[in-house]
Amino acid sequence: MAKLIITRNTGVVEHYEITPAIEVAFEAYAKKGINRAFREDEKQTDVYYLCWEAIKRSGQTVPPFGEAFLETLKAVEVAESDPLGG
Repeated sequence: MAKLIITRNTGVVEHYEITPAIEVAFEAYAKKGINRAFREDEKQTDVYYLCWEAIKRSGQTVPPFGEAFLETLKAVEVAESDPLGG
């Protein structure tokens, strides 16, 4: 599908694949399919929610989704996944 390249406010850069579990969690949050959400709505809030979900699922402790979490981000890029997993 896609991956997230997240730059934290500390300068640390993290890469996260958007896995099926992250996709389903997003769809429960957004109340619509991920493809429809990004094709029709194009909200940055949705991208940041995916970041939050990915970081949370990685085992890191994160604040609840909202301003405190958003303050930990510097930049987010959505990129194509490497089909070879790199």
